[in-house]
Amino acid sequence: MPIKKGDTLRVHYVGTLDDGTVFDSSRERDPLEFVMGKGMLIPGFEKALENHEAGDVVKVVIPPSEAYGELDPELIFTVPRAQVPDHIPAEVGVPLQLSNEEGQMDVTITEVTDDELTLDANHPLAGKTLTFEIEVVSVN
Repeated sequence: MPIKKGDTLRVHYVGTLDDGTVFDSSRERDPLEFVMGKGMLIPGFEKALENHEAGDVVKVVIPPSEAYGELDPELIFTVPRAQVPDHIPAEVGVPLQLSNEEGQMDVTITEVTDDELTLDANHPLAGKTLTFEIEVVSVN
């Protein structure tokens, strides 16, 4: 029977970037389980599985608009290095969590100079086209 909204799916997947780099895979763990149509996954992932069945293998290329969105330049900003506590390593790639009156924000250090750090609050996969190979293990 074709997959429809409300079905509980178990899938294995491998997600790659345009250069072939694997950014995520379920192959070394249990299959991913989710309810179709609940918005638990990026839209392009669910859309690719519509009308497929258990046992199908689907390969899909998902543009940023159907994944984590475009890169938002307003979410990239600098802070004076003097404002960063000494115990935090000022290194590119280090994830941080910032807090203010509006709540918490996850950021990643993307550039370090003598005077400031550049922080990026975009999702790490924002602006990227994603390719998934998805195996539908079961549909209930």
